Amino acid sequence: QVQLVESGGGLVQAGGSLRLSCAASVRTFSSFAMGWFRQAPGKEREFVAAISWSGDSTYDADSVNGRFTMSRDNAKNTVYLQMNSLKPEDTAIYYCAARPGLRVGVHEWEYVYWGQGTRVTVSS
Repeated sequence: QVQLVESGGGLVQAGGSLRLSCAASVRTFSSFAMGWFRQAPGKEREFVAAISWSGDSTYDADSVNGRFTMSRDNAKNTVYLQMNSLKPEDTAIYYCAARPGLRVGVHEWEYVYWGQGTRVTVSS
């Protein structure tokens, strides 16, 4: 069983930055690919970013490319999402997810474990 706990959400003005963290309670964290997804009010959950087990490969959604950066620290069992140049349309609940194995996934169905989410609100 893997438990994921997100933190770092909050209220920020447009153009500002936030860094989300996701701490995993698992002994073999480096054997999981990780992802961030988000769900805006009234919308379906969507892919944001993903990272391979080693951190060597990352993938971003077009909507956040160039503004958001995902990274991981396997020694701390933690992944991060650095969000810069935030826009009101980035307002959502952000979820961390874990996928056993080495391959990166960009679809919800590829992920087995999910956190409870952290809310990000960007004001205009």
